[in-house]
Parts: sequence; structure tokens; C-alpha cells
Amino acid sequence: SEENPQKPYSDLQVSEILKQKDISIARRTVAKYREALRILPHNKRKRYDF
Repeated sequence: SEENPQKPYSDLQVSEILKQKDISIARRTVAKYREALRILPHNKRKRYDF
């Protein structure tokens, strides 16, 4: 599913979503792949619409 631009998923939330789909992955592993793909952390991806 698409994440809400105003409330992007944290690494922990991504890990928990994957766990619900029977994919066991640690938060740190999610962070490692996010960094490798040059995706910013959730607090830097947050979009503000004024």
C-alpha cells in the first residue's frame, strides 16, 4: 500500500507490516536497505501541505 506523505512509515512500522505478511525482518535490516536505496528516514520524508 502507498504510505501517507504526511505520515510516512518508520523503519519499525515497515518491519511490523512485513511481519504481518510472514516476512520476518528486523528494524535495523529495514534501515540498512532503506539507506542502500537512498531513501530518507521517515522524519525527513514527511510532506507538509499548507
